[in-house]
Amino acid sequence: MGEITGDEARTLYPQNPVILLPMGSHEDQGPHAPMGDYFLAEKMAELIALRATAEGTRTVVAPVLPFGKGDFFGPMPGGIALSAATFRAVLDEMFAELLRHKLTRLVVINGHGGNVNVINEATRAVMHKTGLVIPALYLWRIAYAEMPKLLGAEKAKAVSSHGADPLTSLGMHLFPERIRTDLIPEPRSGNPMALGLPFQGWGSLSFNGAEVTVPIEYDAVSPNGLGTGDPRLCSAESGKLIADRLTEIGAGFCHHYAKQ
Repeated sequence: MGEITGDEARTLYPQNPVILLPMGSHEDQGPHAPMGDYFLAEKMAELIALRATAEGTRTVVAPVLPFGKGDFFGPMPGGIALSAATFRAVLDEMFAELLRHKLTRLVVINGHGGNVNVINEATRAVMHKTGLVIPALYLWRIAYAEMPKLLGAEKAKAVSSHGADPLTSLGMHLFPERIRTDLIPEPRSGNPMALGLPFQGWGSLSFNGAEVTVPIEYDAVSPNGLGTGDPRLCSAESGKLIADRLTEIGAGFCHHYAKQ
């Protein structure tokens, strides 16, 4: 959308194209990966839009929102995150500006888990006010579900986590110059502890098999931003499989949504 000229916009937007709204975060993604995972959300939105348009559903991409809602990664120097209230206000005003001009085919392309709840709240508010349903595709949740089929169940389990896949392989495929392969770390050994309990996920610990939510930040259990996956197993080949599948799903959804 940022590259469309004023005259082109006045011709295109009365046709109410599908508009993808990419957003991600700027946080620690591991020793080897750029902090801006919004690069990947933006690129995936572009690939989805190109395919959907080539297949007959005109689709454009809004400028990426690079800062996500803050969650566990505040200790990272150089990280920039928004409060829930600010992130919500940005979403509200983005939606309002587009809806003002009767651009109603909006799809959020989300690349950050911390954004999910606020996106749901903002889109629900639009639905209550106008009746319009704005769907959101959380790219990495979709990717995690698809990876066992694409990579095999055993490899997918070994490589899935923050600091590994899907983001590292996608980066190797889409932005190989941005992945520092010389800095890819060894997988961490053992399960870190906090409060005398083993790590289960960002912001959660395990107590006798039950998940306990705790307000601890990531550096308490993973100073280098690496989850439980092995980033040495990531590859550009895996990234292409993941990117192609996400593009297929995203473009297919654009076709479906445009008909509603």
